[in-house]
Amino acid sequence: MAILEGIQIENYRALRNVTLGKLRSNVGQALPRMMAVIGANGTGKSSLLDALAFIGDCLRDGVEAACDQQRRGGFERLRTRGSQQPMRFKVRFRQDSESRPIVYTLEVGVDRHGRPEVVFESLKQARLGQKSIGQLYEFVKLSHGKGFVWSGESTETQEGHERHDIRMTDRQVLAISTLGTLADHPRIGAFRDFLSDWYLSYFVPDAARNLPMAGADPHLNRSGDNLGRYLQYIQRQRGRELEAMLDGIGKRIPGLRKITVAPSDDGRLLLAFHADGFDKPFYQGDMSDGTLKMLAYLLLMEDPKPHPLIGVEEPENGLYHQLLAPLATEFKSYAARPGGPQVLITTHSPYFVDALAPDDVWILEKQPDGCSSLHRASEIPGVRQLFEEGLPLGSLWFSRHLERG
Repeated sequence: MAILEGIQIENYRALRNVTLGKLRSNVGQALPRMMAVIGANGTGKSSLLDALAFIGDCLRDGVEAACDQQRRGGFERLRTRGSQQPMRFKVRFRQDSESRPIVYTLEVGVDRHGRPEVVFESLKQARLGQKSIGQLYEFVKLSHGKGFVWSGESTETQEGHERHDIRMTDRQVLAISTLGTLADHPRIGAFRDFLSDWYLSYFVPDAARNLPMAGADPHLNRSGDNLGRYLQYIQRQRGRELEAMLDGIGKRIPGLRKITVAPSDDGRLLLAFHADGFDKPFYQGDMSDGTLKMLAYLLLMEDPKPHPLIGVEEPENGLYHQLLAPLATEFKSYAARPGGPQVLITTHSPYFVDALAPDDVWILEKQPDGCSSLHRASEIPGVRQLFEEGLPLGSLWFSRHLERG
């Protein structure tokens, strides 16, 4: 499965310049399968996840629509206060362990009328057969809508690999959105598919209480309001496994004996929660926020074709604190499965962090200029030794051992 090795975000809200993972072959370590970003309120955890969502929204809807989404409020509310530079994003990805990494750069600024536009866009990759860790070569480059693209699988002149000058007529649209649909550009298509398939969870328990129309959805959506349709898809794909799967999930949620499903008269699936001490089951409209959240997260990990990157914001909200370390362990196991996704969690719960290791965790801290810095827990002197001596990482965070300085 494709993997995100690193990402750099510049001039996006409080994230003036932060890097997570590896962007160059000879600098830093690639991101692991499971990672968590922690920090106090206002340090930029939500902005980090939203930056990932923003790139995907730019790809799908164009840069102006991405900036103007209700929760963002326009370009000037997104760009770091006081900055006159474009918002800049760099993404390094590898299609599989044997492929050459690709580095994508996107810059979003404004035109003379103040309308958001793509200022710069490029894709880089080492040439075929290149053994050194030196320079990457651009096979897509556009500045203010004009540039070039190399077709095929390499950046060199040979049969099937040619350079073409291109000009974008719509500066709202990403070049990879258009070029990635063409058979002549398989590298662009692979990256476009990877980027468009990121999943960022903003689960809303009230939305999950609603019963959607009958039908099947292959994935749980961001808010979780298609929970019933997602279960119908699993039922169609895995048949008799659904009952055993729900039974196992029910036993991992405190206060429940099991979870079952029954079809309604109009073809929908009804979730029945069999609680301790009660003969008759409860249905999803009657269940607590925490029970529905645990159900959604555990069902997410049953996705037969998971997204390559899954982001979850503050899973601790609404959950009993003793559920958090087991949930973190579940996410780690999910990410470690063959063909499993990368998982990125933002949290401010030390109980969740207790189940993680120093290499899994990054810390966001607000600096005197109002912007945030990002560092890895394993880079802080003494933290790894304390962890290896048996002190849980969340406890070290609570006692302020993860702060720099």
